[in-house]
Amino acid sequence: MAQRPKELTPNAGPWHRWGYDLRGIREARDVSLGALGAAAHVNASHLARLERAERPVPRHIAVAVDEALNAGGSLVRGWELANLAEPQGGPGARRSGTRAVSRDAARGHVANPGVHVASAPDALALNTFGQAGSDADDTDTVVVPCRIDGRIRFVPVPRRTVLASGLAGLAVAALPTPAVAASPVNGGSPAEVFAQLRRTLIQQDNLMGPRHVLPAVQHRLAGLTAQRKAARGADAARLLELETRYEELAGWLAQDIGDERTATGHTARALDASHITGDGDLTAYILGRKAQLAADTGHPHDALGLANAARRTAKPGSKLEVIAVMHQAHGNALLGDEAASLSGYDTALDLLDRAADDGVWGSWLDTAYVHTARSRSLAALGHYEQAVTGFRSAIGALPPAYRRDRGVYLAREARALAGAGDHQQAAHTGLEAVQIAAETGSARIVEQLDKLDAALAHTPREQGVPEFRSALDQIVLHPQT
Repeated sequence: MAQRPKELTPNAGPWHRWGYDLRGIREARDVSLGALGAAAHVNASHLARLERAERPVPRHIAVAVDEALNAGGSLVRGWELANLAEPQGGPGARRSGTRAVSRDAARGHVANPGVHVASAPDALALNTFGQAGSDADDTDTVVVPCRIDGRIRFVPVPRRTVLASGLAGLAVAALPTPAVAASPVNGGSPAEVFAQLRRTLIQQDNLMGPRHVLPAVQHRLAGLTAQRKAARGADAARLLELETRYEELAGWLAQDIGDERTATGHTARALDASHITGDGDLTAYILGRKAQLAADTGHPHDALGLANAARRTAKPGSKLEVIAVMHQAHGNALLGDEAASLSGYDTALDLLDRAADDGVWGSWLDTAYVHTARSRSLAALGHYEQAVTGFRSAIGALPPAYRRDRGVYLAREARALAGAGDHQQAAHTGLEAVQIAAETGSARIVEQLDKLDAALAHTPREQGVPEFRSALDQIVLHPQT
């Protein structure tokens, strides 16, 4: 194994510098590759290759190792500088045993003809996690975006079919899911352990994406259910409350990979469990989530009904009531009732000013969040220019680590731009969202890009539109007809 040089050579590339810094920080903290791999949930052998600049560095790994080493963001900033100097696709391509690529192709931009979006991280994933799945049969399926009759739909497809497609943007979806082990919790009751594990899994979703984390959540959920059935009294009640929260989290993650059936099942079980707990706050929150799921999956009447139920259940003056009112407002927008929708958002803002903060529900809820939700409803009502302004404001306020949210907002902004008639800017913004969709695998982004694609189909030759549509085609499967 190559040893880390005491000094970098003058011609060292940016990724060699990043690997050098990673190893320097790791050794300064007396952390082995194995220990860092366990803390960051990355294979230790793969980390060694990253230190030697033998493989491209996915951003989520840079974030994970930075946090695990308490590096204060230095490794993430170093990643960003290296990616500016030599965009992903470069470091490993010049070494033996890897496919050579041209300098332009190595830049991996979606606008480059013939280059798959997110080619570096996704193509690398096969080497990172192994070539497992080659012996899979047609019963081993994965939900992926497919272009069917001109539109994008998420459907279960045999894993080997996806792997054989050669589309880098689908590679991560087709890989056997690596084990995601939450950080161990020392001591505490079973409820405390499962609560901490849930918080860790949520953090891992931000780093690794829903496709890797959902199986881990489902695995923990099975263990939690078994513990709850064996418990009695207050312990059983607390575990049932946690089971409800795990079911809701699993539903959210399933929705984000486009698996509507699994999302609906988990969310329905969460609602059932919340009723058993007798916790009205929990029930109100789950009703709100069901309203959101119904709206996102094209059932506006159900969304409004569930939002009404959530508001009836929520305590007056609570943040849960604010959330329910927002779901009511969006349901009304989807049904074309502009006055009720806009009035609803005004009510939400007024309630938020006076809402009690119990430190449990809606900690993320603020005025900016309400305005962003209002922008989405404005787009649904056809007020595209106002929606664009709102989405741009939301994007500008997002922390850099909120990569997936940025992709969702960009895709919604692009769709609103197309509605406003600015097709060129819509294509440009949509192209950026395609890159994030490929990185994260988020169905929420892809679903918005599908709507944008349909809107731009009427102006296929306008500047930027062919590049956007070509890039989008690189992250969806095209079934043989």
